[in-house]
Amino acid sequence: MAAEKIALVTGAGTGIGRAATIHLAKGGFNVVLAGRRKEPLEEAAGEAKKHGVKTLIVQTDVTKVDDIKALFKKTMDTFGRLDFLFNNAGMGAPAVYIDELPIEKYKEVVDTNLTSMFICTQEAFRIMRNQKPMGGRIVNNGSISAYAPRPRSIAYTSTKHGVSGLTKTTALDGREFNIACGQIDVGNANTPLAARMAQGVLQADLSTKPEPLMDVDHVGQAVAFMASLPLETNILFMNIKATKMPFEGRG
Repeated sequence: MAAEKIALVTGAGTGIGRAATIHLAKGGFNVVLAGRRKEPLEEAAGEAKKHGVKTLIVQTDVTKVDDIKALFKKTMDTFGRLDFLFNNAGMGAPAVYIDELPIEKYKEVVDTNLTSMFICTQEAFRIMRNQKPMGGRIVNNGSISAYAPRPRSIAYTSTKHGVSGLTKTTALDGREFNIACGQIDVGNANTPLAARMAQGVLQADLSTKPEPLMDVDHVGQAVAFMASLPLETNILFMNIKATKMPFEGRG
């Protein structure tokens, strides 16, 4: 009988995290759901359980180091290992000019999108390096903005470029310990965060235009596919986007 596989998803209650949680469960992963709000986590866990897997809900604020450490400790206390981490939790900032963005808001975005991802990666790496059998996989939620920014997005874009560096370095350092690390860069998934784009969003030429969206379920499928690969194979970067969104020719 194959050993049970354990996945941990941050920001698991809504949007991309919820979709990934459900598709990981479809793929046979027991899932640890982390997020700030209990009710959405419970709803996502209920959907995951329909596929015959175990779930663990851990209310977590990823900007708090103690919360992150408690999350990984509870994961190990419950399941004894970790095979897959999806670093998904994140936030945006108001679309303002660089000189109008409060420093406190910039730091909040950095703490949520980048620093927390490093700490989660550190905790997962430590577990994966020392468990038997050794190894595991980490996937980071990047963004199309890791390649090309939108106007007035200095905090969000800076963090997503930073995530790419975190991904590549983790992939490099993980080779020795059979730890794979990749990144999924999403463009215009229909989530609460991105739904406004269908009404109109600022373009590089400073016009405002509606943009196409894709079903967030397709992103969940992509994350689960990355998780399903054997550890000798890694998707370092995957771009998944609404086919007709203005990206290839952005600017």
